[in-house]
Amino acid sequence: MKRENFIKSVLLATASTLIPFEKIIPNNSNNSSNIDLFGKKIIKPKKLKKGDTVALVAPGSYISKEELEESIKKINALGFNTVYSDKILNQTGYLAGDDLSRAEDLMEKFEDKNIDGIICVRGGYGCVRILPFLDYKIIRKNPKVLVGYSDVTALMFGIFKNSKLITFHGPVAISTFNDFSIRNFNSVLTENEYPKKFTNATEDLDENPYGVTTIVKGKAKGKLIGGNLSIMVSLIGTDYDVSYDDAIVFIEEVSEEPYRIDRMLTQLIQAKKFDNAAGIMMGIFRKCEPKTEEPSFSKSFTLMEVIQDRLSNLKIPVIYGMSFGHIKNKFTIPFGANAILDTEEQTFVLEESPVI
Repeated sequence: MKRENFIKSVLLATASTLIPFEKIIPNNSNNSSNIDLFGKKIIKPKKLKKGDTVALVAPGSYISKEELEESIKKINALGFNTVYSDKILNQTGYLAGDDLSRAEDLMEKFEDKNIDGIICVRGGYGCVRILPFLDYKIIRKNPKVLVGYSDVTALMFGIFKNSKLITFHGPVAISTFNDFSIRNFNSVLTENEYPKKFTNATEDLDENPYGVTTIVKGKAKGKLIGGNLSIMVSLIGTDYDVSYDDAIVFIEEVSEEPYRIDRMLTQLIQAKKFDNAAGIMMGIFRKCEPKTEEPSFSKSFTLMEVIQDRLSNLKIPVIYGMSFGHIKNKFTIPFGANAILDTEEQTFVLEESPVI
């Protein structure tokens, strides 16, 4: 996309983000998309296959040349051809270039017919800043697999809200691609045999001393909506927030102390975000215990005490410790796809293929 045309499209895209969210009603048909209340389709991207061309982008924080080289090796090892633009190594403060440049790079990848999928190299911070500059009509007309997590949560919210495209909460390119993560990545993005059950890894006890913990027993059925807790909270009151009604809300976090987790969960509760949710599926909140060197450590709640206190009275199924977040063993979770969560069995099932 030429820069002058891109800047013109920014003005139109910004105006388009004022369209209110329309509640989605699940559809059990075999069509490639569900239909919401007003007849608008949820779009599914084409599945990836070996030999496809995958673009790397840095929509948030900057990366080093060494990180880029390592990312290329990892994605190539998955069987894909890797491409990227010179913009990927830009740096403006803590960002991977200025906002327009990062937005333009992402839009070019959506528009390029030779690119089959997009993987964010890392999260960090900055994705929320480019949301007003994305052309959501173009994204809707050029649906592609988009994968990332953490700060990339902002892109998943903005794109689903305004383009109705299913995106994927999964590894970024600098992540650890071990057997568990690769198996789940391929299962979701390169296959379309469903329903599909997801069972947790058992090797994360060093990162998750609580194991998989059922907070409220039960089953929940709904679309998967969520991501990083801090980003989810930051989007409340913006044009990019998404309704949690009838949703299985999945949440992860890293390096936030219990009182901060308390504050963010309390904000979601007081903003009535969980009032009509179907259930809550929490990943592993890594490095979220009190800092032992602080004098107030002995008086602090633990992470689990905060979660129990804030969520156990919501009267919907709630579980903690599922295999996603800032950990080695990651599920790839389709944002916007229909699923069933069973907090007693401690599994979830995708009812439909999120790709076509």
